[in-house]
Amino acid sequence: MTESEPIVMDWQKMQSQWIRRKADAHKGDFGHVLVVGGDEGMGGAVRMAAEAALRVGCGLVSVATRFEHVIRINETRPEIMCHAITKIDDVNPLLAKAMVIVLGPGLGKSTWSRDLFHAAMVAHQPKIVDADALNILSEAPYRASHWILTPHAGEAARLLYCSVSEIQHNRLESIRQLLKKYGGVIVLKGAGTIVQTENQSPHLCPLGNPGMATAGMGDVLSGVIGGLVAQGFSLFHAATMGVMLHARAADLAATADGERGLIATDLMPYLRQLVNPNGFFSI
Repeated sequence: MTESEPIVMDWQKMQSQWIRRKADAHKGDFGHVLVVGGDEGMGGAVRMAAEAALRVGCGLVSVATRFEHVIRINETRPEIMCHAITKIDDVNPLLAKAMVIVLGPGLGKSTWSRDLFHAAMVAHQPKIVDADALNILSEAPYRASHWILTPHAGEAARLLYCSVSEIQHNRLESIRQLLKKYGGVIVLKGAGTIVQTENQSPHLCPLGNPGMATAGMGDVLSGVIGGLVAQGFSLFHAATMGVMLHARAADLAATADGERGLIATDLMPYLRQLVNPNGFFSI
């Protein structure tokens, strides 16, 4: 198979990789994700990413966000450890404890946002980089091996300094160019999401539906992938599994209630079901 030929991801094969947890397991066995973002007016993004990480089995999830979002997140999802970042040094103890960083949901592009971006980027942990973190990265591009970038077509266009139509005209070439420029693992989102890393053929997701074209879906995906990395999956494996879990959950939600009106949080119960197959939970 040549590098240009995509491999269609196999849902059944992925489902077979889940194993039952040991009876004496504890939360520390399943990783700690830190979600960084949520500038003014965008607290919902970090909340969705954080809950998605929990719903796919992560043991601990923290959020670093604006003070104004802390009470609301604690009230609606108390399992998330939510911390106010009033000065940038406040994030350092959180970065020190995390295994994985999800950077970008609702981050914005303010001075606060940019300072948080730079603080997270110098941390040693693997990162899932999404949303405005990608837009900030596009202003001063560099390569790294320990991250997963998850652009949609608009963000990919900014990362490559081209038009959205150029991205969509040849998505396989676009993801190759993103990989060449930025390294790591690239998830090019859209109808037929593609995942690629160095020395791997592109992997194409056959699942998903038009109902996913709504706010917050990308935040949920970044949390799903972060939660899988925290549980020990490699970056590439977490990206491919995360994309398929996300799309399959959206398909189940659409089957239940229709595509039109589907919202990102509708995926949460299905994510939990899908990571509990083979007798863990029947769907």
